Amino acid sequence: MIAARNRLLATLALLAIAGCNGEGDKTSGSGVDAPAGAASASVPLGKGFDFYVLSLSWSPTWCRGNDPKGKSEQCERGSGLIVHGLWPQYERGYPQFCQTGQSARVPESLGRQYLDIVPSMGLIGHQWRKHGTCSGLSQADYFAVTRAARERLEIPAEFTSTEGSRDLSAASIETAFTTKNPGIAKDMIAVTCEGPLIEEIRVCFDRELRFRACPEIDRRACRRDAVLLPAAP
Repeated sequence: MIAARNRLLATLALLAIAGCNGEGDKTSGSGVDAPAGAASASVPLGKGFDFYVLSLSWSPTWCRGNDPKGKSEQCERGSGLIVHGLWPQYERGYPQFCQTGQSARVPESLGRQYLDIVPSMGLIGHQWRKHGTCSGLSQADYFAVTRAARERLEIPAEFTSTEGSRDLSAASIETAFTTKNPGIAKDMIAVTCEGPLIEEIRVCFDRELRFRACPEIDRRACRRDAVLLPAAP
């Protein structure tokens, strides 16, 4: 009698263990993914604004008007698309030159880490004073987020060469970027122009660096049928 009862208890215990293991397998193998577009935990979060604009300048346009002899480092090396800046924005308008307890000067030891994407210490300092001070981030974090935003964006092949001038429509430029970057819609990107020349390509991100719509930025886009991408000097 006792032996029979012990065998029954042992059988029930094994069934209970099997049931727990089954539940564990179901949980671990459920295939539930993280939410689409979830931000990387490594991205420092700014505060005090609604979203970012990553502004990429077509460097040959700037060089043509400001340094046609190519004496500056930026123009001498024949840069194409460079990071003009990462700009905190409100849904309407934007903050600038905000009060902060941090230095207005960007140390050269920090700035030089970003010359590959912002090829001028002067521009790096200006972007910090005008825009970075409004991000709620430290200098180091602001420029780290700037790089992360730039690396989030894939540049279409037609914008990686500065040899030879060419005409493109603003619409075709937007299409090139939306095709290369799944998740960008045309209301999340704007092409600006300086007369007949392309000036900048502006892409909107939320504070976690997910692409997002920005109607006010989109409304200010260039509406020319064609813009000229000048060659590097």
